[in-house]
Order: sequence, then structure tokens, then C-alpha cells
Amino acid sequence: MAQSAIGVLGGSGLYEIAGLERCEERRVETPFGAPSDAYLCGELEGRRLVFLPRHGRGHRFSPSEVNYRANIHGLKQLGVRHVLSFSAVGSMKESIRPGDMVIIDQLIDRTRGRACSFFGEGVVGHIQFADPMCASLSEVLHGAARDCGATVHRGGTYLCIEGPQFSTRAESKLYRSWGVDVIGMTNLPEAKLAREAGLCYATVAMSTDYDCWHESEEDVSVAAVVAILKQNAELARQIIRTAALRVPLDRRCSCADAPRHAVITDRAACAPEALRRLALILEEPA
Repeated sequence: MAQSAIGVLGGSGLYEIAGLERCEERRVETPFGAPSDAYLCGELEGRRLVFLPRHGRGHRFSPSEVNYRANIHGLKQLGVRHVLSFSAVGSMKESIRPGDMVIIDQLIDRTRGRACSFFGEGVVGHIQFADPMCASLSEVLHGAARDCGATVHRGGTYLCIEGPQFSTRAESKLYRSWGVDVIGMTNLPEAKLAREAGLCYATVAMSTDYDCWHESEEDVSVAAVVAILKQNAELARQIIRTAALRVPLDRRCSCADAPRHAVITDRAACAPEALRRLALILEEPA
């Protein structure tokens, strides 16, 4: 059996990975449309990596336009079992400064109208999502970030908004009252879909600003975000290289079991076309 691959989803400012050998670009077709771009497949000291910039090269897709279902399905088609997600976020806590990184462990969904499930249209499925991040993969990312010299916080809640606009001052203060740690636009439905696909998923949230709640800091701007992203880009690549070599070859978590126990529809009542669409997700013959 071929070695499973490690997937990397790059956010704003992270569009490629240096140091990959035997690189090739792979374009795939999925039952859910086209992914954001071609996948860059290669090897890092014998470990298979598959990289995709979620916004497309050149940052062509807004958070609302990203085809999250196709992106995750494409990763699974290419043999990915672990997904390392990198996302730019705003900090909602004084202690999380611009340039810091957070290994998040919880999510709050404030998106609207995004396709958020592989299930539906003939097959109903429900997954367990109380703990949305793979704990063991998150621990790998935390150790890698720390050893690469990042100022990294272990644990935190990521509030995902629709965007593409940044928050109003009133919204930012409301979200702060909820006790969230960071705010972003891309980890949902991405994390939900990774769980439905049976993939281990964990996020490095890269703080770029204090949103607009902080009275003594400038309000968030694209220029400020880009400056911090450029500053952290090489550090993020170091974390990817370090973490990839530490991801265990075997999986002892329960992430892989999620899709196997998800379907509630009687199999005799399942729409055949829906089952064909879900064949890879359920790891069953089409």
C-alpha cells in the first residue's frame, strides 16, 4: 500500500512550499466541482506532501468563493489522511499579538450560505463535531511551531465569519464578549468537511492584527495584514517542514471513523447518484 500523504492548505500569504522534491502539479476532477487550483505534490525527506493554496495562486477566490468541498475531496483523492491548515486571523485577545500563532481547538460558525456538507440530496449524514480539531495532529503542530521559534499559543476558539468585509466595531466588541480568541473567514466549512471525509485536521492560526476592537492599535487594514503575513511566511514554511516529518504514519485517533458512522438514511432508500458522489468519502465502491 502506498504511503498516505500529508495535505497542506495555505491561506493568505502562503502560496507554495520550498524544498519539495519530485514535484508535480496535479489537477483533479471531483463530484463537487473544481478545486481552487492544481495541487502541488512532492516529497520531503521521504514523506509525501500535497499542497493547495485555498484561495488559488494569485489569491483569486474570496473566502465565500472557495470551493471547500472540492478542495477536501481532491486531497482525499490524492491519498491525503492528515491536513495541516494555515490561516490568517485577527486577534481578539490582548495576549495574542500580531505575529503570534495559535493552535486552535474550537470553532464558532458565523458563515452564511456556504456548502458545508458532502451529505444531502439523497443521503443524510451526521458527524460528531464536538472537538473539531484532531488533538494528536494539533499536538504535532504545536511542538513544531514551538521548536521553530514561533510565539505559539496552545488552544483557542476561532470565530469564522462570512466576510469578505472585516468586522464592524460593534461586531468586534460583541465577539470579544463571547470569549473567542481569534477571528477569521476560512476554517469553516473546511474543518467540517475534513471530518466528514475522515481526515485528521488541525490549524495554525496566524495572527495579523487586533481586528478593530483595540483602542490603542490601528484598525485592521489589508496593508497591515499583508506585512505580517510576509514576515511570517518563512516561519510557516519551517513549521510545515518540521511538522510533516513528525506526523505519525498510523492513526490512533477517531477521525477516520466519522464518515463510517455518519449515514442515517436507510441504504435501500439512498439515491444511487448520491451514493456515487459519496463513494470516496464513505470509502465504498461507487
